[in-house]
Amino acid sequence: MKNMEYLKDKPIAVLGAGAVGKAIAGDCALGGAKVRICDLPPFAEKSLFGIEKSGIKFFGDQLNLYGFERHGWAKMEKVTTDVAEAVKGAGLVVVATPCAGHKPFFEKLIPALEDGMVIHIFPDNYGSLILRRMMREAGCTKQVIIGGWSSSTYGSRVEIKGGVILPQIRVYYRAITLRGAAMPAYDTEAFIESSKYLPSMDAVTYGQGAVAADTVMDTGFSNVNPVLHCPGTILGVGVMENFGVIFGEDKYKFSIYSHAYCPSISEVQYAFYKEECALAEAMGVGIQPYRKEQFFSRENVLGAEYMGEDYVIPFDQQDPIQFGTGPFTMENRYITEDIPVGCHVYHELGRKFGVKTPVIDSMINLASAILQRDFYQLGYTLDYLGIGHMNKEEMNAYLREGVYKAK
Repeated sequence: MKNMEYLKDKPIAVLGAGAVGKAIAGDCALGGAKVRICDLPPFAEKSLFGIEKSGIKFFGDQLNLYGFERHGWAKMEKVTTDVAEAVKGAGLVVVATPCAGHKPFFEKLIPALEDGMVIHIFPDNYGSLILRRMMREAGCTKQVIIGGWSSSTYGSRVEIKGGVILPQIRVYYRAITLRGAAMPAYDTEAFIESSKYLPSMDAVTYGQGAVAADTVMDTGFSNVNPVLHCPGTILGVGVMENFGVIFGEDKYKFSIYSHAYCPSISEVQYAFYKEECALAEAMGVGIQPYRKEQFFSRENVLGAEYMGEDYVIPFDQQDPIQFGTGPFTMENRYITEDIPVGCHVYHELGRKFGVKTPVIDSMINLASAILQRDFYQLGYTLDYLGIGHMNKEEMNAYLREGVYKAK
Protein backbone atom coordinates (compact mmCIF):
# COMPACT_ATOMS: atom_id res chain seq x y z
CA MET A 1 0.00 0.00 0.00
CA LYS A 2 1.37 3.40 -0.98
CA ASN A 3 2.29 5.50 2.07
CA MET A 4 0.22 8.70 2.01
CA GLU A 5 0.94 9.62 5.63
CA TYR A 6 2.56 12.88 4.55
CA LEU A 7 -0.98 14.23 4.08
CA LYS A 8 -1.82 13.80 7.75
CA ASP A 9 -0.87 17.25 9.04
CA LYS A 10 -1.36 19.27 5.86
CA PRO A 11 -4.34 21.60 5.45
CA ILE A 12 -7.30 20.57 3.35
CA ALA A 13 -8.59 23.01 0.72
CA VAL A 14 -12.25 22.79 -0.29
CA LEU A 15 -13.14 24.53 -3.55
CA GLY A 16 -16.86 25.29 -3.76
CA ALA A 17 -19.23 26.36 -0.98
CA GLY A 18 -22.52 24.82 -2.04
CA ALA A 19 -24.27 21.90 -0.37
CA VAL A 20 -21.42 19.45 -1.01
CA GLY A 21 -18.57 21.90 -0.35
CA LYS A 22 -20.02 23.18 2.93
CA ALA A 23 -20.71 19.64 4.12
CA ILE A 24 -17.20 18.40 3.34
CA ALA A 25 -15.54 21.50 4.83
CA GLY A 26 -17.60 21.34 8.01
CA ASP A 27 -17.16 17.60 8.46
CA CYS A 28 -13.40 17.75 7.89
CA ALA A 29 -12.98 20.58 10.41
CA LEU A 30 -15.06 18.75 13.01
CA GLY A 31 -12.89 15.71 12.29
CA GLY A 32 -9.79 17.62 13.35
CA ALA A 33 -8.39 18.92 10.06
CA LYS A 34 -7.26 22.45 9.23
CA VAL A 35 -9.67 23.49 6.50
CA ARG A 36 -9.72 26.34 4.00
CA ILE A 37 -12.92 26.95 2.02
CA CYS A 38 -13.02 28.91 -1.21
CA ASP A 39 -15.70 30.02 -3.64
CA LEU A 40 -15.58 32.31 -6.64
CA PRO A 41 -17.50 35.47 -7.49
CA PRO A 42 -20.33 36.09 -8.13
CA PHE A 43 -21.46 33.21 -5.90
CA ALA A 44 -19.03 33.78 -3.04
CA GLU A 45 -20.80 36.82 -1.60
CA LYS A 46 -23.79 34.62 -0.73
CA SER A 47 -22.23 31.17 -0.43
CA LEU A 48 -19.47 32.25 1.99
CA PHE A 49 -21.77 34.51 4.03
CA GLY A 50 -21.19 34.19 7.76
CA ILE A 51 -18.60 31.40 7.55
CA GLU A 52 -15.55 33.45 8.52
CA LYS A 53 -17.31 34.80 11.62
CA SER A 54 -19.31 31.83 12.84
CA GLY A 55 -18.01 28.79 10.96
CA ILE A 56 -20.32 26.18 9.44
CA LYS A 57 -23.10 24.55 11.44
CA PHE A 58 -23.05 20.84 10.54
CA PHE A 59 -26.17 18.96 11.65
CA GLY A 60 -28.91 16.53 10.63
CA ASP A 61 -29.95 12.91 11.04
CA GLN A 62 -26.99 11.59 8.98
CA LEU A 63 -28.68 8.22 8.50
CA ASN A 64 -26.23 5.40 7.82
CA LEU A 65 -25.97 1.72 8.62
CA TYR A 66 -23.22 2.14 11.22
CA GLY A 67 -24.57 5.23 12.99
CA PHE A 68 -21.55 7.43 12.21
CA GLU A 69 -22.29 11.11 12.77
CA ARG A 70 -20.85 14.48 13.73
CA HIS A 71 -22.53 17.67 14.89
CA GLY A 72 -21.41 21.17 15.73
CA TRP A 73 -20.08 24.50 14.54
CA ALA A 74 -16.97 23.92 12.44
CA LYS A 75 -14.37 26.70 12.33
CA MET A 76 -12.42 27.27 9.12
CA GLU A 77 -8.71 28.08 9.03
CA LYS A 78 -9.33 30.32 6.03
CA VAL A 79 -12.29 31.64 4.05
CA THR A 80 -11.32 33.10 0.70
CA THR A 81 -12.20 33.79 -2.93
CA ASP A 82 -8.56 33.26 -3.96
CA VAL A 83 -7.92 29.68 -5.13
CA ALA A 84 -4.13 30.06 -4.91
CA GLU A 85 -4.42 31.28 -1.31
CA ALA A 86 -6.74 28.40 -0.45
CA VAL A 87 -4.52 25.62 -1.81
CA LYS A 88 -1.05 26.94 -0.89
CA GLY A 89 0.65 24.22 1.16
CA ALA A 90 -2.44 22.00 1.16
CA GLY A 91 -2.13 18.24 0.82
CA LEU A 92 -5.69 17.35 -0.16
CA VAL A 93 -7.65 19.59 -2.51
CA VAL A 94 -11.38 18.87 -2.71
CA VAL A 95 -13.33 20.11 -5.72
CA ALA A 96 -17.00 20.17 -4.70
CA THR A 97 -18.83 22.19 -7.33
CA PRO A 98 -21.44 21.49 -9.96
CA CYS A 99 -19.94 20.73 -13.37
CA ALA A 100 -20.34 24.37 -14.42
CA GLY A 101 -17.77 25.26 -11.76
CA HIS A 102 -15.09 22.83 -12.91
CA LYS A 103 -13.54 24.93 -15.67
CA PRO A 104 -13.38 28.27 -13.78
CA PHE A 105 -11.92 26.59 -10.70
CA PHE A 106 -9.45 24.49 -12.73
CA GLU A 107 -8.19 27.57 -14.57
CA LYS A 108 -7.19 29.08 -11.23
CA LEU A 109 -6.07 25.81 -9.64
CA ILE A 110 -3.61 24.69 -12.32
CA PRO A 111 -1.06 27.54 -11.81
CA ALA A 112 -1.25 26.95 -8.03
CA LEU A 113 -0.70 23.17 -8.05
CA GLU A 114 2.18 21.82 -5.95
CA ASP A 115 3.94 18.48 -6.21
CA GLY A 116 2.38 15.86 -3.96
CA MET A 117 -1.12 17.32 -3.91
CA VAL A 118 -4.05 14.91 -4.22
CA ILE A 119 -7.18 16.30 -5.87
CA HIS A 120 -10.54 14.71 -4.99
CA ILE A 121 -13.55 15.63 -7.14
CA PHE A 122 -17.03 15.01 -5.61
CA PRO A 123 -18.65 13.74 -7.75
CA ASP A 124 -16.16 13.34 -10.56
CA ASN A 125 -18.58 13.86 -13.46
CA TYR A 126 -15.58 13.62 -15.83
CA GLY A 127 -13.84 16.47 -14.00
CA SER A 128 -10.64 14.43 -13.68
CA LEU A 129 -10.47 14.05 -17.47
CA ILE A 130 -11.12 17.76 -17.98
CA LEU A 131 -8.47 18.76 -15.43
CA ARG A 132 -5.87 16.50 -17.06
CA ARG A 133 -6.72 17.95 -20.48
CA MET A 134 -6.44 21.51 -19.21
CA MET A 135 -3.13 20.76 -17.47
CA ARG A 136 -1.77 19.29 -20.69
CA GLU A 137 -2.88 22.33 -22.69
CA ALA A 138 -1.35 24.67 -20.09
CA GLY A 139 1.96 22.78 -20.10
CA CYS A 140 1.58 21.95 -16.39
CA THR A 141 3.79 19.04 -15.32
CA LYS A 142 3.27 19.14 -11.54
CA GLN A 143 3.34 15.68 -9.96
CA VAL A 144 -0.16 15.47 -8.54
CA ILE A 145 -2.73 12.71 -8.15
CA ILE A 146 -6.14 13.51 -9.62
CA GLY A 147 -9.23 11.42 -9.09
CA GLY A 148 -12.93 11.51 -8.48
CA TRP A 149 -15.83 9.73 -6.86
CA SER A 150 -19.08 8.32 -8.15
CA SER A 151 -21.10 10.45 -5.75
CA SER A 152 -20.94 12.86 -2.84
CA THR A 153 -20.36 11.45 0.62
CA TYR A 154 -23.71 12.88 1.72
CA GLY A 155 -27.23 13.80 0.97
CA SER A 156 -27.00 17.43 2.08
CA ARG A 157 -28.87 20.71 1.75
CA VAL A 158 -27.84 24.26 2.58
CA GLU A 159 -30.17 26.04 5.00
CA ILE A 160 -31.91 29.00 3.34
CA LYS A 161 -34.23 31.31 5.27
CA GLY A 162 -36.09 34.14 3.55
CA GLY A 163 -33.78 33.87 0.58
CA VAL A 164 -30.64 34.18 2.74
CA ILE A 165 -28.07 31.37 2.43
CA LEU A 166 -27.03 30.58 5.99
CA PRO A 167 -23.67 29.09 7.05
CA GLN A 168 -25.51 25.91 7.98
CA ILE A 169 -25.68 22.52 6.29
CA ARG A 170 -28.17 19.75 6.99
CA VAL A 171 -26.93 16.23 6.28
CA TYR A 172 -29.67 13.65 6.02
CA TYR A 173 -27.58 10.60 5.12
CA ARG A 174 -23.93 9.53 4.92
CA ALA A 175 -22.45 7.16 2.40
CA ILE A 176 -20.82 4.04 3.85
CA THR A 177 -19.22 3.08 0.54
CA LEU A 178 -18.18 5.04 -2.56
CA ARG A 179 -16.56 4.13 -5.84
CA GLY A 180 -13.50 6.14 -6.88
CA ALA A 181 -10.61 6.13 -9.33
CA ALA A 182 -7.65 8.24 -10.36
CA MET A 183 -6.80 9.58 -13.76
CA PRO A 184 -4.76 7.68 -14.83
CA ALA A 185 -5.74 4.50 -13.01
CA TYR A 186 -2.19 3.58 -12.02
CA ASP A 187 -2.62 6.23 -9.29
CA THR A 188 -5.87 4.73 -7.99
CA GLU A 189 -4.31 2.79 -5.11
CA ALA A 190 -2.66 5.96 -3.77
CA PHE A 191 -5.83 7.96 -4.42
CA ILE A 192 -7.99 5.56 -2.42
CA GLU A 193 -5.41 5.45 0.38
CA SER A 194 -5.33 9.26 0.52
CA SER A 195 -9.07 9.31 1.26
CA LYS A 196 -8.29 7.94 4.73
CA TYR A 197 -6.83 11.39 5.53
CA LEU A 198 -10.05 13.15 4.47
CA PRO A 199 -12.33 13.21 7.54
CA SER A 200 -15.42 13.68 5.34
CA MET A 201 -14.75 10.11 4.15
CA ASP A 202 -14.66 8.65 7.68
CA ALA A 203 -18.14 7.10 7.42
CA VAL A 204 -16.90 5.32 4.28
CA THR A 205 -13.46 4.43 5.69
CA TYR A 206 -14.98 2.95 8.86
CA GLY A 207 -18.06 1.65 7.08
CA GLN A 208 -17.95 -0.74 4.14
CA GLY A 209 -14.95 1.07 2.66
CA ALA A 210 -14.05 2.81 -0.56
CA VAL A 211 -14.10 0.71 -3.73
CA ALA A 212 -11.44 1.16 -6.40
CA ALA A 213 -13.21 1.69 -9.71
CA ASP A 214 -11.69 0.29 -12.88
CA THR A 215 -11.05 3.74 -14.42
CA VAL A 216 -12.57 7.21 -14.19
CA MET A 217 -14.98 6.15 -16.94
CA ASP A 218 -16.17 3.44 -14.54
CA THR A 219 -16.68 6.23 -11.98
CA GLY A 220 -18.71 8.16 -14.56
CA PHE A 221 -20.92 5.17 -15.36
CA SER A 222 -21.33 4.44 -11.65
CA ASN A 223 -22.58 7.94 -10.85
CA VAL A 224 -26.19 7.25 -9.87
CA ASN A 225 -27.38 10.80 -10.57
CA PRO A 226 -28.36 10.48 -14.26
CA VAL A 227 -30.15 7.15 -13.86
CA LEU A 228 -32.01 8.32 -10.74
CA HIS A 229 -32.62 12.01 -11.40
CA CYS A 230 -33.48 12.15 -15.09
CA PRO A 231 -36.26 9.53 -15.36
CA GLY A 232 -37.57 10.43 -11.91
CA THR A 233 -37.80 14.16 -12.63
CA ILE A 234 -38.98 13.97 -16.24
CA LEU A 235 -41.53 11.20 -15.78
CA GLY A 236 -42.59 12.60 -12.41
CA VAL A 237 -42.95 16.19 -13.64
CA GLY A 238 -46.74 16.07 -13.36
CA VAL A 239 -46.54 15.22 -9.66
CA MET A 240 -43.89 17.88 -9.08
CA GLU A 241 -45.72 20.70 -10.85
CA ASN A 242 -49.05 19.82 -9.22
CA PHE A 243 -47.59 19.43 -5.72
CA GLY A 244 -48.94 22.31 -3.66
CA VAL A 245 -51.31 23.29 -6.49
CA ILE A 246 -54.06 20.66 -6.60
CA PHE A 247 -52.62 18.08 -4.20
CA GLY A 248 -52.94 20.45 -1.23
CA GLU A 249 -49.40 19.80 -0.04
CA ASP A 250 -46.52 22.13 0.80
CA LYS A 251 -44.64 22.48 -2.49
CA TYR A 252 -41.33 22.48 -0.68
CA LYS A 253 -41.88 19.06 0.89
CA PHE A 254 -41.82 17.39 -2.53
CA SER A 255 -39.26 14.71 -3.38
CA ILE A 256 -38.98 12.56 -6.49
CA TYR A 257 -38.02 9.66 -4.20
CA SER A 258 -40.97 10.09 -1.86
CA HIS A 259 -43.68 11.21 -4.27
CA ALA A 260 -42.77 10.42 -7.90
CA TYR A 261 -40.94 7.09 -7.93
CA CYS A 262 -43.13 4.12 -8.83
CA PRO A 263 -42.70 0.69 -10.49
CA SER A 264 -43.09 2.08 -14.02
CA ILE A 265 -40.36 4.70 -13.48
CA SER A 266 -38.16 1.96 -12.01
CA GLU A 267 -38.57 -0.03 -15.23
CA VAL A 268 -37.29 2.96 -17.18
CA GLN A 269 -34.40 3.46 -14.74
CA TYR A 270 -33.39 -0.18 -15.06
CA ALA A 271 -33.52 0.05 -18.88
CA PHE A 272 -31.36 3.21 -18.64
CA TYR A 273 -28.86 1.30 -16.47
CA LYS A 274 -28.73 -1.61 -18.93
CA GLU A 275 -27.74 0.84 -21.67
CA GLU A 276 -24.95 2.12 -19.40
CA CYS A 277 -23.78 -1.48 -18.90
CA ALA A 278 -23.72 -2.05 -22.66
CA LEU A 279 -21.62 1.10 -23.13
CA ALA A 280 -19.15 0.05 -20.43
CA GLU A 281 -18.79 -3.39 -21.99
CA ALA A 282 -18.21 -1.93 -25.45
CA MET A 283 -15.49 0.35 -24.06
CA GLY A 284 -13.85 -2.35 -21.96
CA VAL A 285 -14.30 -0.54 -18.63
CA GLY A 286 -16.10 -1.38 -15.39
CA ILE A 287 -19.36 -0.21 -13.85
CA GLN A 288 -21.04 -0.57 -10.45
CA PRO A 289 -23.09 -3.80 -10.56
CA TYR A 290 -26.74 -3.68 -9.50
CA ARG A 291 -29.46 -6.31 -9.44
CA LYS A 292 -32.75 -5.44 -11.11
CA GLU A 293 -34.72 -5.70 -7.89
CA GLN A 294 -32.57 -2.94 -6.31
CA PHE A 295 -34.26 -0.41 -8.60
CA PHE A 296 -37.74 -1.19 -7.30
CA SER A 297 -38.03 0.72 -4.05
CA ARG A 298 -38.43 4.28 -2.80
CA GLU A 299 -34.67 4.77 -2.40
CA ASN A 300 -33.87 2.84 -5.57
CA VAL A 301 -30.12 2.06 -5.84
CA LEU A 302 -29.26 5.10 -3.71
CA GLY A 303 -30.19 3.35 -0.47
CA ALA A 304 -27.32 0.88 -0.77
CA GLU A 305 -24.79 3.76 -0.54
CA TYR A 306 -25.70 4.53 3.05
CA MET A 307 -27.72 1.60 4.41
CA GLY A 308 -26.32 -1.44 2.58
CA GLU A 309 -27.77 -3.68 -0.12
CA ASP A 310 -30.56 -5.05 2.08
CA TYR A 311 -32.15 -1.61 2.59
CA VAL A 312 -35.57 -1.52 0.92
CA ILE A 313 -38.49 0.88 1.35
CA PRO A 314 -41.46 -0.58 -0.59
CA PHE A 315 -43.48 1.68 -2.87
CA ASP A 316 -46.51 1.43 -0.57
CA GLN A 317 -44.55 3.05 2.29
CA GLN A 318 -43.52 6.66 2.89
CA ASP A 319 -39.91 7.84 2.71
CA PRO A 320 -39.76 10.74 5.19
CA ILE A 321 -35.95 11.09 5.03
CA GLN A 322 -36.25 12.50 1.50
CA PHE A 323 -39.14 14.92 2.17
CA GLY A 324 -38.24 18.38 0.89
CA THR A 325 -35.28 17.32 -1.26
CA GLY A 326 -37.07 18.31 -4.49
CA PRO A 327 -36.57 19.23 -7.19
CA PHE A 328 -39.22 21.94 -7.19
CA THR A 329 -38.78 23.03 -10.81
CA MET A 330 -37.32 21.60 -14.01
CA GLU A 331 -34.64 24.31 -13.83
CA ASN A 332 -32.65 22.14 -11.45
CA ARG A 333 -29.30 20.37 -11.64
CA TYR A 334 -31.20 17.07 -11.77
CA ILE A 335 -31.90 18.13 -15.37
CA THR A 336 -29.60 21.04 -16.24
CA GLU A 337 -26.50 19.07 -15.19
CA ASP A 338 -27.41 15.41 -15.46
CA ILE A 339 -28.83 15.71 -18.99
CA PRO A 340 -26.01 17.65 -20.76
CA VAL A 341 -23.23 15.97 -18.77
CA GLY A 342 -24.29 12.45 -17.78
CA CYS A 343 -26.80 11.61 -20.49
CA HIS A 344 -25.05 13.40 -23.34
CA VAL A 345 -21.69 11.72 -22.66
CA TYR A 346 -23.49 8.36 -22.81
CA HIS A 347 -25.12 9.42 -26.09
CA GLU A 348 -21.74 10.36 -27.56
CA LEU A 349 -20.15 7.10 -26.39
CA GLY A 350 -23.05 5.16 -27.91
CA ARG A 351 -22.46 6.79 -31.29
CA LYS A 352 -18.71 6.17 -31.07
CA PHE A 353 -18.91 2.53 -30.02
CA GLY A 354 -22.03 1.49 -31.92
CA VAL A 355 -24.27 1.01 -28.87
CA LYS A 356 -27.92 2.04 -29.13
CA THR A 357 -29.15 4.25 -26.29
CA PRO A 358 -32.86 4.88 -26.95
CA VAL A 359 -33.90 5.34 -23.31
CA ILE A 360 -31.01 7.70 -22.55
CA ASP A 361 -31.68 9.63 -25.76
CA SER A 362 -35.36 9.94 -24.82
CA MET A 363 -34.33 11.74 -21.63
CA ILE A 364 -32.34 14.27 -23.68
CA ASN A 365 -35.22 14.72 -26.14
CA LEU A 366 -37.85 15.25 -23.45
CA ALA A 367 -35.68 17.60 -21.37
CA SER A 368 -34.93 19.62 -24.50
CA ALA A 369 -38.66 19.90 -25.27
CA ILE A 370 -39.66 20.80 -21.70
CA LEU A 371 -36.95 23.44 -21.19
CA GLN A 372 -36.95 24.57 -24.83
CA ARG A 373 -33.21 24.27 -25.36
CA ASP A 374 -31.11 21.82 -27.35
CA PHE A 375 -29.17 19.68 -24.88
CA TYR A 376 -27.49 17.89 -27.78
CA GLN A 377 -25.83 21.19 -28.63
CA LEU A 378 -25.18 22.16 -25.00
CA GLY A 379 -23.90 18.77 -23.84
CA TYR A 380 -20.38 17.64 -23.01
CA THR A 381 -18.57 16.14 -25.98
CA LEU A 382 -15.86 13.48 -25.96
CA ASP A 383 -13.53 16.07 -27.49
CA TYR A 384 -14.14 18.31 -24.46
CA LEU A 385 -13.05 15.39 -22.27
CA GLY A 386 -9.94 14.97 -24.44
CA ILE A 387 -10.80 11.47 -25.68
CA GLY A 388 -12.93 12.01 -28.78
CA HIS A 389 -10.18 11.14 -31.27
CA MET A 390 -9.13 7.89 -29.56
CA ASN A 391 -10.11 4.35 -30.47
CA LYS A 392 -10.88 1.77 -27.78
CA GLU A 393 -7.26 0.69 -27.30
CA GLU A 394 -5.90 4.25 -27.21
CA MET A 395 -8.60 5.34 -24.79
CA ASN A 396 -7.86 2.49 -22.40
CA ALA A 397 -4.12 3.16 -22.56
CA TYR A 398 -4.83 6.77 -21.61
CA LEU A 399 -7.32 5.94 -18.86
CA ARG A 400 -5.14 3.26 -17.31
CA GLU A 401 -1.53 4.28 -17.96
CA GLY A 402 -1.78 7.95 -18.88
CA VAL A 403 -0.42 7.30 -22.36
CA TYR A 404 -1.88 10.18 -24.35
CA LYS A 405 -2.33 9.71 -28.08
CA ALA A 406 -2.41 13.11 -29.76
CA LYS A 407 -4.73 13.83 -32.68
